[in-house]
Amino acid sequence: MPCQVSVDLVHRHSPIGVAMLLADRSVMAIQQPRALNYEGSRNHTQREREGATRVMEVFLVWRALVWLALITPAAALAQQEEAPGCRRRCGNVTVPYPFGIGSERCYRGGVRGFRLDCDDARRPPRLTVAGYGHEVTSISLAAAEVTVLLNASRACYGGGDYGRGRRGREEQPMSLNGSAFLFSSMKSKFVAIGCPGLAYFVDDGGDYVTGCMSVCRPSARALPGSCRGDDGCCQSNIPLGLASYRPRLRSFGRRQGGAFLANATACAYAFMVDAWWFWYAGSNFNRTGDFAVPVVLDWAIRPDAGSGSGSCAAASRTPLPSYACRSAHSVCIDSSNGPGYICNCTAGYHGNPYVVGDCTDINECEHKDEYPCYGVCTNTAGSYACSCPKGSSGNASVEGGCRRDDKFTLALKTVTGVSAGVLVVLVGLLLAYVGMEKRRMLRAKQRFFEQNGGLLLQQQLGSLAASGVAFKIFSEEEVSKATDRFAEARVLGRGGHGVVYRGSLADGSTVAVKRSRVVEEKQLREFSREMLILSQINHRNVVKLLGCCLEVQVPMLVYEYVPNGSLHRYIHRSGAGAGEGLSPADRLRVAAESADALAYMHSSASPPILHGDVKSANILLDAGLTAKGTCGYLDPEYLLTCQLTSKSDVYSFAVVLLELLTGRKAFCPPPDSAAGSQDDDDDDDDRSLAFFFLTAAHKGRHREIMDGWVREEVGGEVLDDAAELVMQCLSMAGEERPTMKEVADRLAGMRSRASDS
Repeated sequence: MPCQVSVDLVHRHSPIGVAMLLADRSVMAIQQPRALNYEGSRNHTQREREGATRVMEVFLVWRALVWLALITPAAALAQQEEAPGCRRRCGNVTVPYPFGIGSERCYRGGVRGFRLDCDDARRPPRLTVAGYGHEVTSISLAAAEVTVLLNASRACYGGGDYGRGRRGREEQPMSLNGSAFLFSSMKSKFVAIGCPGLAYFVDDGGDYVTGCMSVCRPSARALPGSCRGDDGCCQSNIPLGLASYRPRLRSFGRRQGGAFLANATACAYAFMVDAWWFWYAGSNFNRTGDFAVPVVLDWAIRPDAGSGSGSCAAASRTPLPSYACRSAHSVCIDSSNGPGYICNCTAGYHGNPYVVGDCTDINECEHKDEYPCYGVCTNTAGSYACSCPKGSSGNASVEGGCRRDDKFTLALKTVTGVSAGVLVVLVGLLLAYVGMEKRRMLRAKQRFFEQNGGLLLQQQLGSLAASGVAFKIFSEEEVSKATDRFAEARVLGRGGHGVVYRGSLADGSTVAVKRSRVVEEKQLREFSREMLILSQINHRNVVKLLGCCLEVQVPMLVYEYVPNGSLHRYIHRSGAGAGEGLSPADRLRVAAESADALAYMHSSASPPILHGDVKSANILLDAGLTAKGTCGYLDPEYLLTCQLTSKSDVYSFAVVLLELLTGRKAFCPPPDSAAGSQDDDDDDDDRSLAFFFLTAAHKGRHREIMDGWVREEVGGEVLDDAAELVMQCLSMAGEERPTMKEVADRLAGMRSRASDS
């Protein structure tokens, strides 16, 4: 009888054992008929006996091949489990399974990339991907990510502090082909620094993948933002499924010179990099020489070299040793980058899903900072229960959420129930009434909004938003809340047309809110047009109009807050310190700034704007005593409703300039004036400072009515020039008066001469 291969090596009930048993029975089925034939006839020839023997030998060989085909994959798949005693740390990097160091029993076989090498000769030890050499700095099971270091590619063109003597290119590729890794399209970016430069990269086939171009604008004309392409840095997203990176660095414009070469750097760099790391590095990423940057790679159980199927649905049907999600309470998730899948522990469990039994229950009761419970906490499989102690009820997951149970009597419960029912009915009626009133108020607000030109203004402001016009249409609720419902304590001033309140907006900024009493219907029709024009005024000496409220019958205006009040109150205040607040230099500065603001409104605003009410009470001083003029009326050339001209503002400004130079009010000069007028006994209220000055100036005594401090500090020559300017501005014929631009230029010259004296 020929020898038989032993089947004791495998279990009879395993797939291998079943296949071997079938092979045995096949051989026996051949042997038995042959034996009967030998017993039944002794005249068979030797040739027939040899033929039967060869048939049995063929079946024995087939049986052995079946055994080898089945036992070999089983032995290989047995290596897909973590073995005890494996090294799980290299320096500061933890190495969880399916990654491993050293022996093949310590990492998952199949696709390359899970085997790592640790070089303990370095300090600190250096962890690399076996077969690739990429240095690993961190491994994440939950995110299925690995961070490796990539040397930046460099191209130097000679010259400069860093490029001298370092001409040439050093391009540093990185290949992940055949591994479990792909470049993370979500976490990594392609970045190039240096200018002018063109950087891109290709795949292993030499085909273009992505790239960008960087130049350097002059710092004086730098644009906001960082790494935009015009600041010596550019960046580009990378696609999904990328396994190879071959960078290319090119330059342009260096020979032609001009705008490109004027800001050129000696060297240019290109690299793949962790986007968050690069963002934290800041816009001043100015590395030189050789350096490495972190790159984020996505890893998964890839369908290569027998490592498993490409999706969770397919992988779950493979034999258990090949399926990577080994732990109970683990879940399979299809990879979001390339084929393959990853594993995670299910909710309420933590650990390593690739290791049998490693997804263990989280005891939420021991981690109250993450799972708050202010009652009785009971841990359950995959979750926990949080209940109030006995004798109390409520929400135990909220601090103070459990309250002691009240013990009401039946009669008290009945009374409480009836009272609650009545209260609910009353509250319902009240809510219905409030709802009706609220709808009525909303309709009224909408009507006022449309009546005041809100729709047109809203549409036009939308088209101006791109040009940087920051003008807001406030709701009535916002303005009311900012002024504490227009509280008396918030009043900054009162006038004939309304009241000005100090307000605090939600962002903490302080504003001034002008609430007018009445407004003419004609003004309402032009209101939205005036707001659109005034919103575009941007001058440091003009009070900024921040917005308006159109949901009321009379629109309200919101201005920037100017803390020191009006110029009139500052130079004419009574009591201690009166007249000592503004030095002569400050007075000239305030006059020049006010003139500059009026000149801006007359000449630079489009359309031109006339103030129409220039006086010291309408010139405000901020915390630095900088003049802030308020805006008035539009040029009649555009509104055709009044006859004011720019020369009207020139006349009024001259009176303000006199107030600054003399320290006297626009009316009521003192009776012992230097003009020597014969009607000193007249009522002082009818006396005009302008008339008083002109009378004195014609007699050559204008210096005598100037403030003594001004005469001492400014000097006679500057005072004479100022007097001459005032006389020209006060000319009865408007065409003889100078423009505000001319006034502003002359006052600027006087300031310069006064400061030099």
